[in-house]
Amino acid sequence: MSRLATLIYGLVVYLLFLAVFLYLIGFLWSLGVPKGINDGEACGPVLALLTNLLLVSLFGVQHSVMARPGFKQLWTTVVPPAAERSTFVLLSSACLAALFCWWQPLPGALWDVRGSALGGALMGVSAFGWGLVLLSTFVIDHFALFGVKQSLFHYLGRELRAPEFVVRGPYHLSRHPLMLGFLIAFWATPWMTVGHALFAAAMTGYILIALRYEERDLHEAHGDDYAAYTRRTSMLIPRPFFRE
Repeated sequence: MSRLATLIYGLVVYLLFLAVFLYLIGFLWSLGVPKGINDGEACGPVLALLTNLLLVSLFGVQHSVMARPGFKQLWTTVVPPAAERSTFVLLSSACLAALFCWWQPLPGALWDVRGSALGGALMGVSAFGWGLVLLSTFVIDHFALFGVKQSLFHYLGRELRAPEFVVRGPYHLSRHPLMLGFLIAFWATPWMTVGHALFAAAMTGYILIALRYEERDLHEAHGDDYAAYTRRTSMLIPRPFFRE
């Protein structure tokens, strides 16, 4: 793959990711998208449950396996190193798109406070969660996280240095504010159906499992610096009166 092709590939994948990310927000809010999480007719509760769990598992396995350093070493013998992150983002986006397409609604409301002050507050909390996700990506280098920086540096013939361990912004309060933002966004809704609760619970389980592997990788990559960081911060929920 030429340098120009790698750059175009990285930019196109990034734009596709943005579309999928925005669709995810609309999907969970059931707002502004062709199909929301509660739209459509289920194929029966048991089959719907199995289908939805399979879709979440597909995303979880792809996202976790391809993020591991050992897999990356093998994968870059197949794809150019400059396109590795973009390919990861592309396949993650494809798994989410499949989830949107084949998700089966499960009716029955655990709570429904739409149109009330509480419902508005829950929408605000969800928006805060999405904002925390976006902020966290920029704090840790948004464009490298989604592969654009790798393809751009490759095009310019520049070497991309390995990331240094630096604590900024919300990472002073939580080791994984990005994932905390997702959890807030998934659970804060004025209309919690059985299907939405299944999605939120399954994604929560995936996040908690995936973070254990990510923590191990970060310990191996940053050694004593990360060990000290773990002693003064919580993994997800910020500790009160945190001090560095």
